[in-house]
Amino acid sequence: AENLPQGWEEAVKCCWEFGAKIKTQYDRPDDSASRDVALNLTILNPFAEPRIHRDMPGGFEALEMYRREVLDGVHDSWIDPEAGKWQYTYHERIYNYTVPGIPDPINQIEAVINQLCSATHSRRAQAVIWKPWEDASIDDPACLQSLWFRILDDKLVMRCRMRINDAWKAAFMNMYVFTDLQRNVAEEISRRLDRKIEVGQYDHVADSFHIYGSYFKDFTGRFLQNLETRTFEQRTFRTNDSQIANIMEDASETVKAKLAHEREEYLKK
Repeated sequence: AENLPQGWEEAVKCCWEFGAKIKTQYDRPDDSASRDVALNLTILNPFAEPRIHRDMPGGFEALEMYRREVLDGVHDSWIDPEAGKWQYTYHERIYNYTVPGIPDPINQIEAVINQLCSATHSRRAQAVIWKPWEDASIDDPACLQSLWFRILDDKLVMRCRMRINDAWKAAFMNMYVFTDLQRNVAEEISRRLDRKIEVGQYDHVADSFHIYGSYFKDFTGRFLQNLETRTFEQRTFRTNDSQIANIMEDASETVKAKLAHEREEYLKK
């Protein structure tokens, strides 16, 4: 696909039309079987406009909060499995990966950047998420498994592999934020090499790309209905549109205020 909304939309359509019908461990007794495919999606230009699909879950504020969680670690302090809180965040696994017996956490993005700056043709630039000694036995194991980077013709390619991926309610936000991470890495490599490394294609691989039966009614009434009644332009947003840019800026300010309030409440404890 040429851009993110097009690729995500086509992937969701294919999942609905061709997906295997199979139960999941999250189903309620009366839920329909999910639709499930193994996905290999390539976005040729992840920052081409339009960049946002209107059917993303949660809206601009939720998207910005998720972006801050993954890129900035704003909710890493919520990790406390013994207290019944979060068991991990993607930011923590990517930037502060811990291994039993190794005293210091590993910043995997720093390792990726170092690897590609020392050998731009390297195939070893990878960040892994899964911890087999933990994730095999927890209630909500990590969906994201790895991020693999490579430079081809002065363009940074990133390949994301996910164990499972909620096609409608999570995948677009994942793709949007992971490509922001791809851009950050490209910019830092450019700075260190003192030459421009562009953002290249983004590959999104999901072993189980699925639409849950629990929300079929909502999905068909919104996503499928919009496919029939709206043009592609009407189903998407352009981030270079001044009105959308203002909405995104407002969402960013709202998220900043919420995070400041969260921090105040956290410090009171």
